[in-house]
Amino acid sequence: MHATRARRRAEGRRRHPYADRVIDGVESWLTLPDVAERLGTDVGQVRRLVQDGALVALRHPDGIRRVPERFLVQADGAWRTVPTLPGTLVLLADAGFSDEEAVRWLFSPDPTLTPVGWPDGAVPAPIDLLAAGQKTEVRRRAQALGF
Repeated sequence: MHATRARRRAEGRRRHPYADRVIDGVESWLTLPDVAERLGTDVGQVRRLVQDGALVALRHPDGIRRVPERFLVQADGAWRTVPTLPGTLVLLADAGFSDEEAVRWLFSPDPTLTPVGWPDGAVPAPIDLLAAGQKTEVRRRAQALGF
């Protein structure tokens, strides 16, 4: 587990362990077994991805941990996590974001983002740029949040 995230959890800084989980922009969530099925692995490996900070799973009011579906992308017929997501999650954790705050930030549309090749009038969220392989601006902003 990333040292900063582990320290925050030990300090009890997770503000809303059972928040409503109605996060704008997150249309669907996957349970850990669903993520494992998509990735073609076992639930233990998915738990390790969450523990290592490569994925974020939020606990819902029913007690089940879920991952935003858009954290997974399909490439060449196989599912995988968004390749640039783990590093971005580390930057957000270093900036003091809780897991829920990181998900909210990643899914919040930002009209100041100007991705290459993005349709006119569409307002992207940071997760859209990460999924499109355009991590530079997202990570620059994530780093700036820590200052």
